[in-house]
Amino acid sequence: MTETAPGHSAMLSGREPVHTGIFSNDRGVPDPTFPLIDTPGVVGASPRRFVGTTLFDWMRSVNSSTRVLSVSRKDRGAILPVGRARADVYWFAGGHFTTSQYYATSLPEWVRNFDENLHGDALPRRWTLLLPDTAYAERDSMPWEHDGGDFIFPHAFPDDPAERLRKLEESPWMDSVTLAFALRGAQELALGSRGATDLLSVSLSTTDKVGHTYGPDSREMHDHLLRLDGWIGAFLDSLGRIVPRQRTLVVLTSDHGMTSFPEYTVTVRHQTAGRMSLAGRTQHAATDLGKRYGTTFDLSFDNGILTADVPSMRAHGVNVDSLTRVFVAAAKSLPGVAKVYTPSQLAAAPASDADASRWKRNLPPEIGWLIATVAKPNFVFSDKLTGEHGTMQPETVAIPIAFMGPGVHTGTYARVVRSVDIAPTLAVLLGVTPMEALDGKAIPEVFQGGVPNP
Repeated sequence: MTETAPGHSAMLSGREPVHTGIFSNDRGVPDPTFPLIDTPGVVGASPRRFVGTTLFDWMRSVNSSTRVLSVSRKDRGAILPVGRARADVYWFAGGHFTTSQYYATSLPEWVRNFDENLHGDALPRRWTLLLPDTAYAERDSMPWEHDGGDFIFPHAFPDDPAERLRKLEESPWMDSVTLAFALRGAQELALGSRGATDLLSVSLSTTDKVGHTYGPDSREMHDHLLRLDGWIGAFLDSLGRIVPRQRTLVVLTSDHGMTSFPEYTVTVRHQTAGRMSLAGRTQHAATDLGKRYGTTFDLSFDNGILTADVPSMRAHGVNVDSLTRVFVAAAKSLPGVAKVYTPSQLAAAPASDADASRWKRNLPPEIGWLIATVAKPNFVFSDKLTGEHGTMQPETVAIPIAFMGPGVHTGTYARVVRSVDIAPTLAVLLGVTPMEALDGKAIPEVFQGGVPNP
C-alpha cells in the first residue's frame, strides 16, 4: 500500500512491509500505551509494531557513539526510519514539536526553547504565488480542489497569530519550520562533529498535504515545490556550515506518489477515472457483526484491502468464507476494480502476476484479511473530494531516489530501483553490515558509476 507508514518503514530498513510488519498507516505507529509529552488529547505513538533493524542499528553496531535525529510533521514519518531505537525522535503535534513516552519522559531544553519561540505572528497571512502568474502553466480555477472552496490564489490564513500557528500543518511553511527544527537539533546534538558518523532523518510532508488538498497537478503543488526547493537549498547550505559537505552524504526520496484527482483526469485529460469505496458496506457489516457477536472483529477497509481478526471470527463461529464471498462480489461490482484476491487465491497466484507479487510483499503473515483488490488506472478508493494515494497506480508507486556526497558517482539513470535499495546502498558507502537479510540490493551505479542517460 502506497501510504506513509509502509513507505517510511522501507526507506532505511532495506525490507518490504511483509518483513517490517508495517503494511498500512492504521497498523503503523498509533499506540495509546505511549502518550505524547505535553500534548493531551493526541493519540500516542511508538514503533512497537516495527520488526527488525534499520541503518541506524547497523551504524551503531560499528560505533556505539553514533547518534540519530529523526524529525517530521508526522509521527510515522519520524518514527519508522529509525525503527525501534530509543533515540531523539520528534514530530509536530498540538502546535509544537514533541515525542512520546516511548522515547523520553520529558522534552530536552532545546526542544522546549524552539517550541516557545515558534510564534504564529512570524507566519504569513496568506499564500501568494512565489513567481509571476505567467510562470505557472496550471489552471487556477479547478472547482474540485480544496473540497470545492478557496481554490484560487491567494489563499488567506487566519488573522489571529495563535490560530495561524494551529493551522501551520496545513501550510507550505510547515516544511520550513521542520527544516529549522532539524537544523537546530543537528547543532544541539553536534551531529557529524564528534568523530562519529551520525544519522539525520528529515521527513517533509507538506507535499502530501498539498496533494491531498489541491491535487498533484495543481498550481498550488507547483508553487509549493518551488518553495520547498529553496528551503531545502537553504537547509543544506546551513548544514554545510556545521558539517563540511565533503563529509555529508545526502539521500532524497519519497514514501509514495499521488494519483491525480479523478475529476482532473476526466475534465483535463479526457480519460476514464473515478472514485469508489467499500467503506459503507464495511461499516454495515461491522455493525451487524457487533449486534450479533458483541464485537466488530476489527473489520476495516483501507485502500483496497479488507482486514479483520479472522482467528477470532472463526472462534466465534462466523462463516468467514461466506462473508468473504459477499465482499468479493461487492468489490467486483465497483467500476474501478480490476482484480480481487482472497487469501487462498493470492497464495496460489503465479510469480508472473505482478499485482499479486506486490500484495505478497506488502502483507505480513500475521495480518488477518478477507480480500485484497487492485484498482484500475485513474481510479482511487475515496468517497471524499480529495487527492489520494495508497493503491498500486504507477504514479503512486514511482518515486525519485537521489544520492549526493562523498563516494557517489555523478549520473542520471532511468533504470528502475526500489526504496528498499537505499539502505543497502548506504551500507556499502558507509562500510557497515546489515544485521539481517534484506529485500533490497545495493545500487552499483551510485558507488561504481556507469553509463548515465543522456
